[in-house]
Amino acid sequence: MASHRKSRTPGTRVAGIRTPALATAALTSVALLSQTANAAPSDDGKPSLEEVEKKVDALYRQAESATEKYNAAKEKTAKQRKRVDTLLDDVAQRAQKLNEAREELGSYAAAQYRTGAGVPDTATFLLADSPQDFFDQNQLMDRMTGRQKEAVDAYVTQQSETMKKRREAAESLETLTESQNELKTAKATVQKKLADARELLSKLTAEEKARLAEIERRKQEEATRKAAELARQQAEQQRAQEEAREAAAQRESGTPDASGSSGSTASPSSSAGSSYTAEAEKALSFARAQIGKPYVWGATGPGSYDCSGLTQAAWKAAGVTLPRTTYDQVNAGTTVPVSQARPGDLVFFYDDVTHVGLYVGNGKMIHAPKPGTYVREESIYYDGESSIHSVVRPA
Repeated sequence: MASHRKSRTPGTRVAGIRTPALATAALTSVALLSQTANAAPSDDGKPSLEEVEKKVDALYRQAESATEKYNAAKEKTAKQRKRVDTLLDDVAQRAQKLNEAREELGSYAAAQYRTGAGVPDTATFLLADSPQDFFDQNQLMDRMTGRQKEAVDAYVTQQSETMKKRREAAESLETLTESQNELKTAKATVQKKLADARELLSKLTAEEKARLAEIERRKQEEATRKAAELARQQAEQQRAQEEAREAAAQRESGTPDASGSSGSTASPSSSAGSSYTAEAEKALSFARAQIGKPYVWGATGPGSYDCSGLTQAAWKAAGVTLPRTTYDQVNAGTTVPVSQARPGDLVFFYDDVTHVGLYVGNGKMIHAPKPGTYVREESIYYDGESSIHSVVRPA
């Protein structure tokens, strides 16, 4: 897994563009002047453009983090609600059986009363504070008939099991309430962060919005350049691997094994690789079909998605079940270096693992970026190289 590195501020990245010396010097001068102008406080006390960009990016990140917490709480709440419903149904069924057992004991007590029998066992039992009190205080079990004993045993068993299930249901209801509160808190946090981001952006002038768009354009140009570089490295690695396989095949073809066979058969690892490739193609085909659909936090499709909702749905289309949140998806496979990323792999971002995309090859991915955007394909370096947390190949 890649080391946890703090993400740099996207708006300040200009380095890394390969240009001739004079052009580099000129570009650096312009960038420095631009950054100085952006960072300088305005006369009216308004935050600089750079400060606004940083705050907006931070708010979107915080909203995405809260979204993953919301997703986890929502999943937990759904499971807990299902458990509570199951327990309440069980309690109702056991209560019915308990009533039936109580009625049978009551019939014995009524019969004793009508006949004037001198063994008030069942009546005493029913009036006792608890079945155990009855046995401790009266010690009359040996005076009961076989049918009475069976009825008492059935009543005691049903009462004990019913009380146990009632306690479980009460505890589950308490846990459900806690989950619902977590869900409500996470939802409020997401909404607050997004509202704050919208408010900051609404205060920008047309000129400031244009400058902000230019900063984003330059950042994406650098991300595209980095993706092309990664694609070149991966292509070189693939050629080297193919050459190594061809050389090995030639050596094996001239050296028959003990059985006289000179050919090589597919290894288990290559078979497993073919299986993954087939599944990954299905996942990618699904993801490509979602391009253009809006990002909506907490959404899992089919009309909209958040980041982990998209990757989960894509791999589900390939017959692979992924957990709901980025926190769990990052542990649902094998971690590989970025340089060895293959189509279908999951690319995670930031130290708190709050964003994920589906790698398509050539340094690019399909992902649901953030509120106000749509599912799209872009460079995995869209927020800088240091923002990449890890790459995971789903199991």
